[in-house]
Amino acid sequence: MAIITISRGSATGGRLLAEGLAKTLGFHIVSREEIIESAARFGVPESKLDKALVDPPTFSEDVKQDRRRYLIFIQDALCEWARKDNVIYHGNAGHLLLRGISHLFRIRLIAPLAFRVQKIVERTNMTAEQAVSYIEKIDAQRRAWSLLLYGVDWLNPSLYDLTINLENMNVDAAVEIAAAGVKRREFAVTAASRKAMNDLAFSTRIKATLAADSLTAPVELEVEADSVSGFVSLGGKLESDNLLGAIVGITRKIPGVTSVVTEQISA
Repeated sequence: MAIITISRGSATGGRLLAEGLAKTLGFHIVSREEIIESAARFGVPESKLDKALVDPPTFSEDVKQDRRRYLIFIQDALCEWARKDNVIYHGNAGHLLLRGISHLFRIRLIAPLAFRVQKIVERTNMTAEQAVSYIEKIDAQRRAWSLLLYGVDWLNPSLYDLTINLENMNVDAAVEIAAAGVKRREFAVTAASRKAMNDLAFSTRIKATLAADSLTAPVELEVEADSVSGFVSLGGKLESDNLLGAIVGITRKIPGVTSVVTEQISA
């Protein structure tokens, strides 16, 4: 079956929806914490990976470069989970990190402000006024985050296959609607969609391997990779021709790579 991502603001019931869908469909829930733990194998502390997903954007070039690398590591970890199918991810940016996969079912969950405030007040020591300020702050940060890094507004409904509003329904009803949606044939796994997922995972692994090497970490490359043939095409601009040999050498050592083409790289 499909891969499900749930995008939500703070305290909108995302975890409850994920748990209900997992129970109904027999899917496995993948949390942000699990993804970060897996991504940490590239040698980055989990705390830094977590900040890359939740901290507001910055215009510091060094920080932006680090964030780019950390998000590649996170995408690599998410791709490994997504290749297994029947998974639900309710952390940040799942629908953006897995773009282009037709059996990806993207849910946007929203809830009235009063609902969200109540949830935060119940689980923290905040007052209602503090909870409102907190919600507004986090929502603004997430919007700025997606705009800066991916050039999209996370509130744009075109990014999702289904938007659920909890204003007039409970979580059980939301689970029923979402479960029916994901079972539609449009989101079924096909040979083409599985290959697309494998190709994405393969190209992301190449990016992550290059980003983890101290010599090639600063280089931002476009990678097209065929998971069946092992063919890899690299593109982008290098500040020095001296890096090309290192890039090709590292890429060729990655399991599954059979050939590397660099015609799209310029100095």
